[in-house]
Amino acid sequence: MNTFLTQIVGTWFIIGTNFPMWLKGDKQSPSFTYTVTQHKGKEVLLDEVKYLKKGKTKTITGYDRADETKQNAFVWRGKGLLAIAKSNWEIKLIDPQGNWVVIWFSKTLFTPEGIDIISRRQQLDEATLLEIKNKITQDPVLKKQLETLKILK
Repeated sequence: MNTFLTQIVGTWFIIGTNFPMWLKGDKQSPSFTYTVTQHKGKEVLLDEVKYLKKGKTKTITGYDRADETKQNAFVWRGKGLLAIAKSNWEIKLIDPQGNWVVIWFSKTLFTPEGIDIISRRQQLDEATLLEIKNKITQDPVLKKQLETLKILK
């Protein structure tokens, strides 16, 4: 198994984002759960996005396959009716202790380019958030997203 995949397996909570779906206000407590599985004969991540809407848990499911042209990059494809949807994303920053990650995702037909700060915990302290933002400013791709980044409470 790809050791990088094992680092991101499990549940992550979205702490900061500029993804419009999470900023509209009608979807709360977004999280990602990654599980290594087999799909069409290849090792992939089963990607389950969960959130609350009007008090009910909603789930968006897809598969992430490693992008063989870039390290730490993936191509997401929806499952079921969402199979027509596809997006590219990559892990740009990762905490050495594995507590948080910064994901960059590309523009699609339906969504703008953006970033998510995800964490193993539901909240991060101010010092950690400041450290992450400082690291974001050092990456030219991520830095462009900082102005629209919002921390979810």
